[in-house]
Amino acid sequence: MRIALSQLVTGPEPEKNLRLIEEWTERAAEAGADVVVFPEASMACFGTPLAPVAEPLDGPWATAVRGIAEAADVVVVAGMFTPAPDGRVSNTLLATGRGVEAAYEKIHLYDAFGFAESDTVAAGSRIVTIDVAGARLGLATCYDVRFPELFRAHADAGAVATLLAASWGAGPGKVDQWELLVRARALDATVWVAAVDQADPATGGAVPRGTAPTGVGHSLVVGPDGTVRHQLGAEPGLLVADLDVEEVASVRERISVLANRRLGQR
Repeated sequence: MRIALSQLVTGPEPEKNLRLIEEWTERAAEAGADVVVFPEASMACFGTPLAPVAEPLDGPWATAVRGIAEAADVVVVAGMFTPAPDGRVSNTLLATGRGVEAAYEKIHLYDAFGFAESDTVAAGSRIVTIDVAGARLGLATCYDVRFPELFRAHADAGAVATLLAASWGAGPGKVDQWELLVRARALDATVWVAAVDQADPATGGAVPRGTAPTGVGHSLVVGPDGTVRHQLGAEPGLLVADLDVEEVASVRERISVLANRRLGQR
């Protein structure tokens, strides 16, 4: 399976971000990708009032993403915001294309490091996987990476990889934490983890939006043995990687952490 990670910088205007998604999806398709993953908040960057930009899954923004995926014949995974019943929004990953149609609402909200995502975002509760090119993939968003049980749930559901979309908060040690956590989650569940972050806005001269997490870059693909196979720097870029899904079974034969579980085992 060929995965493309689109490490870009999105702004506050959904229409302009759609044009970026179209451009980068075309690039991923030209590279032969089966699936292209965009960061969390691809619809509109954090620091933007979210309720005014949120749209339902059958609204014009998601519909446009479906058209982009169909035209490129690739599965597109992109972060957007959908209305929640209580007046807040849901931080949603839309997955669409090649017969795939799914949406994951972020379960673990980023109430940390001086930022309270739960003020404006309602938490999801449903684990979501998709099937692409004969392989099952789990969906996760940003702060989810600190919670190993979600990644193990993906493995329990038959996933060989987790697609992780983020808009990681900047700060001392945060890039190191990002890589450490992604690698740890791959080891916890013996799955591939393909983790895409927003590029660091400062690489394009953008001004940070207060305490909003707007990305640090360093997207990476980690194998089921926890080793980093591919990684970008802080600036925008497209990472294309081939995932050997058969390697998951091989690693699980050698490192049987899922089979050896006792506490919390289903």
